[in-house]
Amino acid sequence: MPIPMSSRQIADDVSDRIRAGEYPAGSRLPTLRELAELYSVSVSTIQRALELTRDRGLTVGRAGSGVYVAED
Repeated sequence: MPIPMSSRQIADDVSDRIRAGEYPAGSRLPTLRELAELYSVSVSTIQRALELTRDRGLTVGRAGSGVYVAED
């Protein structure tokens, strides 16, 4: 069984995907549950990872709407 990625590794991967244009500015990221399934981790790990992307200025949360890629 593979070792799950850490929240920092996931944040790095999401950051790389944003920089590569997979998630363009203003676009909504997949839901927490979808990301948890994608990375095979818990929702709380995804929450920590997205906090890191927010701290890096790459994402913004919108209450009741989701997490979006920050506009330039």
